[in-house]
Amino acid sequence: MKALLLENIHPDATRILADAGYEVENRRGALGETELIDALKGVSLLGIRSRTQVTERVFSQATDLEAVGAFCIGTNQIDLDAGAREGIACFNAPYSNTRSVVELAMAEIVALARHLTDKNKQMHDGLWDKSAAGSHEIRGRTLGLVGYGNIGSQLSVLAEAFGMKVLFYDVVDKLALGNAQRVDSLDELLAQAETISVHVDGREENAKLFGAAQFAKMRPRSLFLNLSRGFVFDPAALANAVRSGHIAGAAVDVYPTEPRAAGDPFTSELQGLPNVILTPHVGGSTKEAQVDIGRFVAGKLLDYVGTGSTIMSVNLPQVQVSTQQGTRVLHIHRNVPGVLAQLTRALSTHEANIAFQALNTNSEVGYVVTDVTSAQPGLVEELKQIPGTIRVRRLG
Repeated sequence: MKALLLENIHPDATRILADAGYEVENRRGALGETELIDALKGVSLLGIRSRTQVTERVFSQATDLEAVGAFCIGTNQIDLDAGAREGIACFNAPYSNTRSVVELAMAEIVALARHLTDKNKQMHDGLWDKSAAGSHEIRGRTLGLVGYGNIGSQLSVLAEAFGMKVLFYDVVDKLALGNAQRVDSLDELLAQAETISVHVDGREENAKLFGAAQFAKMRPRSLFLNLSRGFVFDPAALANAVRSGHIAGAAVDVYPTEPRAAGDPFTSELQGLPNVILTPHVGGSTKEAQVDIGRFVAGKLLDYVGTGSTIMSVNLPQVQVSTQQGTRVLHIHRNVPGVLAQLTRALSTHEANIAFQALNTNSEVGYVVTDVTSAQPGLVEELKQIPGTIRVRRLG
């Protein structure tokens, strides 16, 4: 059993997988598509972070692969539908680094309001400029959150503790925490908030969410933060808004194009601008978060290969399994009429005594977990022949 971990995943993940009997290969950087296909020969578990692209071609050629773990929040670097079509489960860590991102965002809001990066640079250059010009408290100011999921809602609570008023816009109806207030449109949020912080997911609808038009609609001398996805904003448009003075400061942690490995060169239109904080996609990169992510995702991968549980899978139907009773058969299939009837018929033909069974489906894929305490030989092979079958595994 082999596992491949890319992009400098925390060593705890390696230890957990190795303790479970896996031969673990670690690589520091990301891999391109062809490199990844070659590296996945004989590999059953793949761990990545944000830079490795797991494409349809990768899934179709990774014949030994059983599961992929994204050791981060985002999964837009993975073709989840292609993975489901190949019966390969994908998992992520939706909560583990939430606090780390929130703390960075809060720190950057304060730093931008006080122009701390400019002050710091002046001091390092030998210039003493003890002035309050352009520096403000954030207490009493309005924070506008674009996206009110795990990160946005936690930032909402922390910002209120600093005395900020919080507004948020989300396409999904969300329960407001504390005194936060929902607005009905992005334009309404931009017109009212003095600081805008973006915390959206990787769905296609969020691409180019912020361009020249949106920056122009923000209040004069407001602040902009993006710690979510690189493709949601136009760096050139933001740079122009900062140069013009319409945007008083910005903090960016993610970019439309990012280097594949530490030490690679980085360029952006935002480099060299005053009161602009640029960080190298480190929103969730704290020791605490990386330890938690390493343990959580590695545990999910092992749970899936060991028990068949797909709870918190981001591409397969979620099935909660019980303690295994006898032989466990896992059947992933296309969600088309007749598959379950044929599966039941095959179990009956092989005189399988069913001790446990669970089924769930989504629009494309169905997943059945069946524990049998007795069955005639050849059951698994017959299940593989059912039209619509994607993958069959046997445990025990």
